Order: sequence, then structure tokens, then C-alpha cells
Amino acid sequence: MIFLYLWLLALAATGVWAALASSLSVWSLLGVLALSFLAANLLFVLTFTVNSMLLPKLAPGEGIEKQHSFSRWICASAARWLCGYAGVRVHLSGLEQMPEGPFLFVCNHRSMFDPAVVMGYLDKYNISFVSKPSNLALPVIGITGRRAGFLSLDRENNREALKTILMAADYLKRGVCNIGIYPEGTRSKTRELLPFHAGSFKIAQKAGVPVVVACSRGTEKVKKCFFFWKTPVYLDILEVIDADRVKAMSTNDLAGEAKRLIQARLDETERS
Repeated sequence: MIFLYLWLLALAATGVWAALASSLSVWSLLGVLALSFLAANLLFVLTFTVNSMLLPKLAPGEGIEKQHSFSRWICASAARWLCGYAGVRVHLSGLEQMPEGPFLFVCNHRSMFDPAVVMGYLDKYNISFVSKPSNLALPVIGITGRRAGFLSLDRENNREALKTILMAADYLKRGVCNIGIYPEGTRSKTRELLPFHAGSFKIAQKAGVPVVVACSRGTEKVKKCFFFWKTPVYLDILEVIDADRVKAMSTNDLAGEAKRLIQARLDETERS
């Protein structure tokens, strides 16, 4: 959708230029259109930056009472924008299983493009991620993400990690946003699943919400193909563990079940 807006803006600017100019050749109009599209992209980046500058700052560890809707739109649009220029072609499956109410989204992690795919192509589900502190300390990105509902989790500090888990559960209870986690804790550089951290599944238990288990494939190839050719990426919704089962299971069992489902899909696609 963001590219449609950018092209419409570029076409409008070209139309105005053509109306004001006495006569323009076809090649001149195409040149104006190309420059207008470039300007529209720069305007989008500027909008992202200005929005972050105007937002009230948050203290470290401070949460939000309400999601800033424009920041959420900016995040989702920027994710789609990045995927578009990176040549990502997303294939979704299993969306019919998505719950209507709040949920915890759990997926494997292979690339920095994983959250971009989720934010950009599952944007209607309003998923904000729990991320490492360094990501949300970045200029522009950090304050915008936090106002959109993103949270930082410091796994080296148990007390702060628990605060984040409780805050994420609170967001789900109050309907601020849905929460996404990568229980491996970091990107897998070998395409093999890393051990799952069971503690993050407490978010779903404390909020009393289902767990949506998803599998991501292909994002690890995006950087190798950046700008040169299209990269197919697959995001499969595997299963929804309902809230009653989440409550009845231990966090270790939840982590094990999520890992089993994801590993089974990875094994299945490797064989096909």
C-alpha cells in the first residue's frame, strides 16, 4: 500500500508540473515522474524522522498507556517499504487460524527481515515485538517503535526481563497491541533452530491469551539478493494454542510444543 501512495503522490506532482509547463516531451515527463517518485520516498523518510522528533520521550523501562496510531502506521509502512526495495515476495498461509482477540505471536528467527515481514504483511493484526535493548536504543527507530508498542527485553538482567514480561502481558490485557516474540533470542545463522527461552511464554500465561505459532522461511536469503533479484519468503501460521491449553501447560512445555511445530514444518519443506 505504501508504494501505491508514493506513486500517486509522484503522479500528482508530475501532473501539476505538466500543467504549469508550456510543453514537455514524453521523455521529460518520465524524468519528472522519476524525480517525483524519488522525492516522495525522501518525504516518507523525512516523515518518519520528524514523527520521532515530535514524540514525547519515554524513560528507560517506561511503558505506554495507549498506542500512538501514526507511529504504528509508520512502522508497518516502513516495513513494507523495506521489503519492497529488498525484493521480498511474501507468501502467507494459515491466516484462517488467526484469532480475533489478543494473542502472543511466536516464530523462529533467521534474519532482520523477519519482523519486517510480520509488521508489513500481517499489519492488520497489530503485532509489536519484544526486542533486544540495542534495537530500541537506535535514533528515530527506537522512540517510534516504543510508541507503537515495542518493548525491550534484557535477558542479562532477570529483574528487568520480568518487568518487560509483565508489561507485555499488560499491553495484551488492555488491548494496546498484540505481542510478538522470537523465543530463540537471536537470529540463527545456520538455519537450525536455536534453543527456545521458555520464560517469554509467561507473557501469554499472565495475559490469559492464546499463542499463535508461526514458521518463517527464506528471509535468510534476502541480504544475498538485495536489489538484484526477487526473494520468496514464506510465513506459515502453523497452529493456535488456545488460552486454556496455555494456562494448563508449563512454560517449558509451551516452548517445546512451539519448537516441535516449527521444526516439523522446516523438516517438511526441506524434504519437498
